[in-house]
Amino acid sequence: MTHHQTDIAIIGAGPVGLFAIFECGMLKMTCHVIDALDEVGGQCAALYPEKPIYDIPGYPSIDAIDLIHRLEAQAAPFEPVYHLGQRVEKLERMGDGWRLTTSKGTVIDAKAVIIAAGCGAFGPNRPPLEGIEAYEGTSVHYLVKRKEDFRGKRVVIAGGGDSAVDWALSLADVAEALYVVHRRPKFRAAPESVSRMEALAAEGKIQMVIPYQLSKLSGQDGVLHAVHVETLDGQEQVLPADHLLAFFGLAMELGPIAEWGLNLHMNHIEVSPSTLATSAPGIYAIGDIATYEKKLKLILCGFSEAAMAAHDARNLVYPGEAYHFEYSTSKGVPA
Repeated sequence: MTHHQTDIAIIGAGPVGLFAIFECGMLKMTCHVIDALDEVGGQCAALYPEKPIYDIPGYPSIDAIDLIHRLEAQAAPFEPVYHLGQRVEKLERMGDGWRLTTSKGTVIDAKAVIIAAGCGAFGPNRPPLEGIEAYEGTSVHYLVKRKEDFRGKRVVIAGGGDSAVDWALSLADVAEALYVVHRRPKFRAAPESVSRMEALAAEGKIQMVIPYQLSKLSGQDGVLHAVHVETLDGQEQVLPADHLLAFFGLAMELGPIAEWGLNLHMNHIEVSPSTLATSAPGIYAIGDIATYEKKLKLILCGFSEAAMAAHDARNLVYPGEAYHFEYSTSKGVPA
């Protein structure tokens, strides 16, 4: 068992957690960061490293893994300590601060805690297709690590959210044939992205299969030959396919976070929108796991929340000490 002391313990090393390191560092607060994954980046690194992100200020488009690399470099001058491949199992009050104990026995005493755990532990929602397990990992996928794996292939994308639409845009010039299967004409994705997808469909680069749902798969020895789809009234189509990308969201669970006595609402942590403070003194929640009235689940909003939580937590790290805010342009960062 190893024992550490720090100003701030950050739970979650996704993009919002990484930016929280920078914000804390600018306020002269040290950070230890814990994440259950073996690498930093959260879902951006684990689920869709090559997925383009379009709403990061200053970047018309940036791949998820490139964003993570830049955030990691931005945090590096403040020398964060990462504890990867372990999750926080216990969180208990210790004097004026908190003690965190991880699944590997690591103990961290912190003056404040920032929870940036996304939506907790995650896994894909699998479509209820008989025998789908035989194709998983070879022909059926719930994430895309390398879009080059689909070059010259016949690809069926199923789903109606941002992931389905974004990957349709990304693979339109890569796949030999590309089908998008959705049960209704309306998509739950960014309107601009949907418009671009519809324009590619009009050009013949994407075939829209609407309103259809997945019905079964056909193939042999884990190699997919076709995806069968049907409408609610029984009309069927058979789509020749080498790969199926099924994007039906992620199954989330909070895990031990649910047992920490925080105010929860539908598996999210309720916070004050002005400070991101939870119901427990000295514990903050930012990013997708935090909820408040009119919350927007955007990475850029998570960045703002990281800054607000860091500034409020500074009062706990340096109680009674006056602070004169300085912009980064005048203050700079450590060499």
